[in-house]
Amino acid sequence: MTEVKQQDHIAMLHNVRLAFAQLWTAKQVNNDGKAAFSAAFLMTPDHPDIAALRAIISQVAAAKWGVDGAETLKILIAGDRICLRNGDAKANYDGFAGNMYVSSRSPSRPLVIAQDRSALAESDGKPYSGCFVNAQIAVWAQQNTHGKRINAQLRGVQFLRDGDAFGGGGVAQPDEFDVVEGAGADAEAPVVGDEWGLT
Repeated sequence: MTEVKQQDHIAMLHNVRLAFAQLWTAKQVNNDGKAAFSAAFLMTPDHPDIAALRAIISQVAAAKWGVDGAETLKILIAGDRICLRNGDAKANYDGFAGNMYVSSRSPSRPLVIAQDRSALAESDGKPYSGCFVNAQIAVWAQQNTHGKRINAQLRGVQFLRDGDAFGGGGVAQPDEFDVVEGAGADAEAPVVGDEWGLT
């Protein structure tokens, strides 16, 4: 039976770093459960959006569990069962140590756009894990056979600017290549295999 969600509480995350980006193809976690699109968003502990996100999480808990909301939320925080988490728990991954992060998933493909709000495709090479983005999530409370949690549904990602790619991802930049002299249309093509005495 599908759980009926309370009204989603929308949160915007500005200038956050993208990690574990699965924006184009839905995938299972450890080959288990339904495939989903997903992303994590890294932010410093003093990031200005954290206070607003914590307030939304509290509102979601109160809407779902009423007078028990505050106490339930304390238990969920202690059990690391909310979408806002301490990155030190994943310190073995690039960028997580010393930061907070939001974990998000969605069964539907999220909106992915550029700075000018034009649509981006996977072939554009961005956004990628390690770059900076603006993101929109919907915070909601879960209570089903899998237990209680406060989750974030991934709604959209806007590429903001480049960053050092995590795990060797990203694409090369033009200025990382040398200019090839004499590479115009009239340049004489080299004879392939000549250096091996094959021609």
